[in-house]
Amino acid sequence: MSDYKAPLRDMRFVLNEVFQVSRLWAQLPGLADVIDEETAAAILEEAGKISGEVIAPLNRATDEQGCTWSNGSVTAPDGFAQAYQAFAGGGWVGVGGDPQYGGMGMPKAISAQVEEMVNSASLSFGLYPMLTAGACLSIKAHASEELKQRYLPNMYAGIWTGSMCLTEAHAGTDLGLIRTRAEPQADGSYKVSGSKIFITGGDHDLTENIIHLVLARLPDAPAGPKGISLFLVPKVLVNADGSLGEHNALSCGSIEHKMGIKASATCVMNFDGATGWIVDAPNKGLAAMFTMMNYERLGVGIQGLAQGERSYQNAVAYARDRLQSRAPTGAQNKDHSADPIIVHPDVRRMLLTMKALNEGGRAFSSYVALQLDIAKYSEDDITRTRAQELVSLLTPVAKAFLTDMGLETTLHGQMIFGGHGYIREWGQEQLVRDVRITQIYEGTNGIQSLDLAGRKIVGSGGALYRLFASEIRNFTASACADLDEFTKPLNAAVDTLDELTAWLLDRAQNNPNEIGAASVEYLHVFGYTAYAYMWARMAKAVMSGDAEDDFYTSKLATARFYFARLLPRIHSLSASAKAGSDCLYELQADQF
Repeated sequence: MSDYKAPLRDMRFVLNEVFQVSRLWAQLPGLADVIDEETAAAILEEAGKISGEVIAPLNRATDEQGCTWSNGSVTAPDGFAQAYQAFAGGGWVGVGGDPQYGGMGMPKAISAQVEEMVNSASLSFGLYPMLTAGACLSIKAHASEELKQRYLPNMYAGIWTGSMCLTEAHAGTDLGLIRTRAEPQADGSYKVSGSKIFITGGDHDLTENIIHLVLARLPDAPAGPKGISLFLVPKVLVNADGSLGEHNALSCGSIEHKMGIKASATCVMNFDGATGWIVDAPNKGLAAMFTMMNYERLGVGIQGLAQGERSYQNAVAYARDRLQSRAPTGAQNKDHSADPIIVHPDVRRMLLTMKALNEGGRAFSSYVALQLDIAKYSEDDITRTRAQELVSLLTPVAKAFLTDMGLETTLHGQMIFGGHGYIREWGQEQLVRDVRITQIYEGTNGIQSLDLAGRKIVGSGGALYRLFASEIRNFTASACADLDEFTKPLNAAVDTLDELTAWLLDRAQNNPNEIGAASVEYLHVFGYTAYAYMWARMAKAVMSGDAEDDFYTSKLATARFYFARLLPRIHSLSASAKAGSDCLYELQADQF
């Protein structure tokens, strides 16, 4: 596997030239004195160094070794503990954390780039700080001040990690079915009992304590999702003076043996009357959990992008070096017996597809991150509400489309390597194995599609969709004629999505099956159109740059490829969605 180099130039282009984030930060009171373009560049530079020099070299060896479980305890693979200490020592765990409790206080637009770099370096490694950051979000937003003071500083500092204990063996997506119980105690604590599965970072030896956030039911809780509460349950109890006390009544029952992310501990966690404290109010657990969900689901989308970026870097290096056959137009490398495979049209098709999807995805994930920042920091009610609504609409697209495209991109990279992509030596097969989980956890991509089509589109009567579509229309209407080669097909794509959205709203009135039958294709049409919007905005930024600069000429050529070869996919997807649900139900269950 080639060395990983953080795409810092492209990140700076997206932030500074496409979205001009420094202007936005200057207008947001919580960020104006915290971050500027120079500070952002320095942060990204350092994040690129630790990702490329400390974490990335561990990726293959730690995949080979994996995590091990013995007598209820998990050991991470060699090198992870030292790398995690270096990572935590640089303040990276708390990069987006509240400064009041020791975090850096950086906007999501910055932490999103850091997440990409870390997850490109090693998806398994990146999961440990990601779950900690997610737990911190819920604690910060919903826990008592006492719990915040006691737990957040050490979590932001990376001294302790966090986990989210949601899933049970019989209750996957349907959290209303959970059975874990929490019994109130006289001192205000609770005794939590039950078993959770698929718990990322549920146990390990990277830190001295793990702070679990556990969904459970109180004895008098109503049935279903309205009866779920959230509890903070530390692995090791914390004394009043902040020192560590006794081990809590919980244990890791086993770890899963997985297709990928083998250096990430995926645990079965057993709580046997473990001491915990409620987060927020009784029966408000789902609200506390969903506080972090938009951030986490965007984070998972970024994981898909990150694996695609690593795959692209590997594939480009290989395609430039691997000699096979001659170019269709004749020998290009006359001093050798064959040309590098990068001369072949199909290899270029795959490389350009990877490049276009990665760079479009980076712009889109950054765009969603900016909406999260506006929703968090803006003091204008209208502006904040609009950003919140865009986040609600775009989160399932970010999670599902970025990860679906991440799988496509890693598969293209593997194909470019040919047989070498199928064996372990070159590292490409690990990327394919690792990225697959991103389509499954934090809500499968099918569930994300249902969320988009059902809750966000049909549930709002199309209002959330029109908010985003009108922004695109305003952009194309104000663009100069030089952008016509991008704005005209973008407008046509929005026309297609308008029509498909109207069709979905109409058909859903009479047949609820139509939502689920069309949802995956609908999300993909939406995703390709959103990427087209990003590429049009990038093309606009390029036209303000140096026309002779290789970076800008490459960007413009990639934009043209996207509009010519990838955006047209929306037409077959739209036709498939409109085929309706009837053909899905012609077979009886026993005919499958």
